[in-house]
Amino acid sequence: MDNPGPSDSQLVIRLKQGDEDALASLFQRYGRIVYAVALRVLGESTAAEDISQEIFMQLWRKPQLFDSQRGSLSAWLAVVTRHRSIDQLRKRRPQCDIEDVQLFCDARLDEHVFRSAVMEKVRTILSHLPQEQRTALEMAFFDGLTHVEIAEKTSQPLGTIKTRIRTAILAVRGALSEAGNK
Repeated sequence: MDNPGPSDSQLVIRLKQGDEDALASLFQRYGRIVYAVALRVLGESTAAEDISQEIFMQLWRKPQLFDSQRGSLSAWLAVVTRHRSIDQLRKRRPQCDIEDVQLFCDARLDEHVFRSAVMEKVRTILSHLPQEQRTALEMAFFDGLTHVEIAEKTSQPLGTIKTRIRTAILAVRGALSEAGNK
């Protein structure tokens, strides 16, 4: 099995210590994702490259802005990139008359609305879980930690962590099932 290298958390800690190799590792790991998000929003490769560079420079200068308790580094980078790209779009001057603009509606709009509704239900369900279950579930699914890593990090027995995660998953499934039957 290949060694995946240091975790994102370890690399961010090294970033805070001024380790340039950590930044290079994170760029290698997430540079394509950041560029793809920027390109999708901006529609220009040069502008997307500029935004990508800005995002990684921001990460270098202020690594403390990333909070691993709130989610994964890849998701955080994608959100920050999207926001920065939208800000860039707002700064642009219109390149055509408003009469020439054609609006298109995504044919899968109903899928997006459904997915957003489900995500909102899941957030609500998670907020009502006992803290221990929610924390274990978030560490597993959002931080990507294994059960063993969660047990070590929380100083809890492995069986307890497994039970908490399983119970939380069952609670989420049950609540979603109930919501779907309403």
